[in-house]
Amino acid sequence: METREMRTVFINTLIETGKRDERILLIDADLGKAGATASFAQTFPERHINVGVAEANMIGVAAGLASVGKIPVAQTFGCFASRRVFDQFFISVSYAHLPVKLVGTDPGISAAFNGGTHMPFEDLGTMRLIPGITIVEPSDPVSLAALLPQILAEDKPAYIRLHRKPLPVLYNETDQFQIGKSKILHQGGAGSVLLIALGGIMVNEALEAAKALEAQGIPATVLDALSLKPLDAESILSAMKQARAVLTCENHQVHGALGSAVAELMAEHRIALPFGRIGIKDEFGQVGTEQWLKLHYKLDSGSIVEAVTTLLKG
Repeated sequence: METREMRTVFINTLIETGKRDERILLIDADLGKAGATASFAQTFPERHINVGVAEANMIGVAAGLASVGKIPVAQTFGCFASRRVFDQFFISVSYAHLPVKLVGTDPGISAAFNGGTHMPFEDLGTMRLIPGITIVEPSDPVSLAALLPQILAEDKPAYIRLHRKPLPVLYNETDQFQIGKSKILHQGGAGSVLLIALGGIMVNEALEAAKALEAQGIPATVLDALSLKPLDAESILSAMKQARAVLTCENHQVHGALGSAVAELMAEHRIALPFGRIGIKDEFGQVGTEQWLKLHYKLDSGSIVEAVTTLLKG
């Protein structure tokens, strides 16, 4: 399957959008190579600011620029884009209703060798608490390139959870995307298990799990959530009508993000289906390869199959 580097797709899309809108600026915390921001700086040197390793200050600078009509994109590692700058983003950006777009890279286990201090398992849950924010985690290069211009066009704050490394291409270039709308990547039909996944790692693992389940005679539908806030409640509820069990899959703590959002939705609509959550079980991150971390935290397709089997037995 074709793969493309997500950070390169992100910066190239940002450059192309920036050519059409001079209000777009990029601010980063000394991540020219790691975040591929150097190419934006070369294209628009007057519209790039490197604040150094000073992430809270980066948000203050972004808020100031947004207050005078600019569209700042502030990028750093996800651990810093959530934990370190939460108060600045909450007050200076969101409370002030400013259209700063915050990009957190290396989500969850994709931080790999940067280890536990740099491995954000809680960023989505933290950012989801902020009123009026858009939260998106594209699952492949095509969805990223399609959703980024829409996020930039919104007159509101946003958090983009960005996988930095290569991911498989899941969608066709002609596919249409909309903020707050999910996509069915694999249809299992009536009586299927509904796998609701968020982010490139877990969407791909869910697709592999669906194949394995169907080889066992268990049909499975894979829904790519794409947006956490707003959540595509309409499509999720519609898919649940044909489901006999629901399992959420996220590269994040099972509390506070996708699993919690879907559980809340089911409770509010009184949907009584077997329900489970694949994700980090109240643990910190650690150093390792992405593949080893997937197996260790049970985020792999085999663990999804095992969780489905347990749900159906229960």
